[in-house]
Amino acid sequence: MLRQQKDKRTLQENLMLASSTAVVSGITNVACLVAFLAFTSNVTGHVATLAKHVVEQNIGEIVVFVVWLFMFFAGAFAASFIVRSYQDKSYYKAHSIPIILEIIILLFVAVYGHNFYRETQTEREIVIGAILFTMGLQNSLVSIISGGIVKTSHLTGLFTDLGGEVAEWMHPKTERTVAARNKLYIRFTILLFYFSGCIAGGFLFNEYNFAIFYFLPLILLTILYYDLSPLALHKLSRMLIRK
Repeated sequence: MLRQQKDKRTLQENLMLASSTAVVSGITNVACLVAFLAFTSNVTGHVATLAKHVVEQNIGEIVVFVVWLFMFFAGAFAASFIVRSYQDKSYYKAHSIPIILEIIILLFVAVYGHNFYRETQTEREIVIGAILFTMGLQNSLVSIISGGIVKTSHLTGLFTDLGGEVAEWMHPKTERTVAARNKLYIRFTILLFYFSGCIAGGFLFNEYNFAIFYFLPLILLTILYYDLSPLALHKLSRMLIRK
């Protein structure tokens, strides 16, 4: 899922990347909504709320929402900067470092939330900021990897693209190509797995509280392992042949 550059990726690789990261986004968004009454997989609502606080001149809230917006931006910036820095050496390394960073932050949220969180306003603001950073990181990374085809942390753009592509596919003047069909597969996969993640996130958070965040790094680890497993099997087979 991570080793191939955007112009050499297969449909299967894009579908696997889309489904796994969409589940993570869906679970994260609903878990944060239940825990903090705040969305963390996108910033559209935060911009509207920021404007409201500007009108009402709530200086403290303005600072908080500006920081939250910056954290999402910083995550997207970090992913892009890391990929640009390492892609000449190894596409796998360039694409895996942001995911490792996301895993570390989500583990911090899991450990802190499960063991130390006391529901103070400051803690809430810090944890939301950290999660917004991971979602900006993830959304930017999957977009870069897939060449803009996969974006899994919010659905506004997805429904826009899906509406246009379905209309194009159904139009009598359209020549239905494999590439167009594959895009539809990817869009519907993101929608299905994001919604599934949202449902799972709601049930699991009610049952396990912050321990749900231990589950998210496991999903991300499968993304890292997918490209490593063929390499490990290849090395093992060579060792056995030599023996």
